[in-house]
Amino acid sequence: MSPCTVLFFLFALLFTTFASPVSIEDATLDKRSRTGRGTWFDVGLGACGKTNKNSDKIIAISSDIYGNGGYCDKKVKIKNTANGKTATAIVRDECPSCGANDIDMSPSLFEELGSLDTGVLKVTWDFTN
Repeated sequence: MSPCTVLFFLFALLFTTFASPVSIEDATLDKRSRTGRGTWFDVGLGACGKTNKNSDKIIAISSDIYGNGGYCDKKVKIKNTANGKTATAIVRDECPSCGANDIDMSPSLFEELGSLDTGVLKVTWDFTN
């Protein structure tokens, strides 16, 4: 190694050692709420590897968010923006046809928020755990 390279690394180490710690007391995490379309589907074997029933309170999330399945079994809180009704569900499937923030819901979950005849709801949702 050249003397300049060694000197550079020594200075980098020195400045890293004396860097001032940042207080995290004032830091807050904002809950990221997503807004999208909520639809319903007849459930079965989901991408998370579990077989579900239409009476289960589950959702399928977009492929953009689903990724490699890291959100499987995570709880979400969903709100119908038109009537204010809320419900809680668990991620159990992937929805390849959904837009980035859209969700597909089991029929029983959809009925907690609106009528199946409606078919599509405007919803906000976020992960709770």
